[in-house]
Amino acid sequence: MQAAPVRATALPLPSVTGALRAVESLLMRNGQRTARRNAWTAVLEDRRRAEDRRAAQHVLEAAATRSTSAT
Repeated sequence: MQAAPVRATALPLPSVTGALRAVESLLMRNGQRTARRNAWTAVLEDRRRAEDRRAAQHVLEAAATRSTSAT
């Protein structure tokens, strides 16, 4: 009677984000972590608003060009 072959299964590696969050939780207290995440959320929101402003500026410039060439 032979023993069943043993298969080696690799454990899933943590993602970079997960690893960084684990380090973050070790180094920072809850309040600091929350403040840091809130700050990052604000940065992302500012970037979104800036992109919206650029898009609006592009539309306004295109409309001004069309109205100038139409006269």
